[in-house]
Amino acid sequence: MVEQSAWMRKVAADPGHSSWYVERMRGMAAAGEDLEGEARLVDAMVGRGSRILDAGCGPGRVGAALHRRGHDVVGVDVDPVLIEAAVADHPGPRWIVGDLAELDLPAHGIEERFDAIVCAGNVMTFLAPSTRVDVLRRMRAHVLDEGRVVVGFGAARGYDFADFLTDARAAGLPPDLLLSSWDLRPWYPGSSFLVAVLKPD
Repeated sequence: MVEQSAWMRKVAADPGHSSWYVERMRGMAAAGEDLEGEARLVDAMVGRGSRILDAGCGPGRVGAALHRRGHDVVGVDVDPVLIEAAVADHPGPRWIVGDLAELDLPAHGIEERFDAIVCAGNVMTFLAPSTRVDVLRRMRAHVLDEGRVVVGFGAARGYDFADFLTDARAAGLPPDLLLSSWDLRPWYPGSSFLVAVLKPD
């Protein structure tokens, strides 16, 4: 058993938190807010009909946007309430309840590795610190050698960018490209956000 994530500790302290988050995302979508920036970037990196894993998919907004663009999407999240919302709101992808620190998709009958893995929405900062490298190693095991893992999260959330890049290298995922946003702005020291495109070594 791995250490419980910060997200699930938050849910344990406030059982209504997951439902609040689902309704927040639904409200933003209904208001016409742009929720597809991450999907646009990943879509531009892969060929048509690619296999994409949405790691820490939440209620499914990124994976659903990639599915609409014609990709074969699997989404995994530790929170069953978020997966229930993804199933209800976004039919098409395969949505699975699972802890990224124990990710084993072959156990779910998904043997083929992925062309790309996307991990958006500050997921990395909601992990238990003791599981960070394990999560990255699990991603490495599920992506094709010629694939990419794309991770985005904000600064000042308890996971220093330099520490993350060190962990990624230790997991066999050295950085290929660093950006400061999902809309391709270059990364620079002092950036408040990091989008790291990682290339398996």
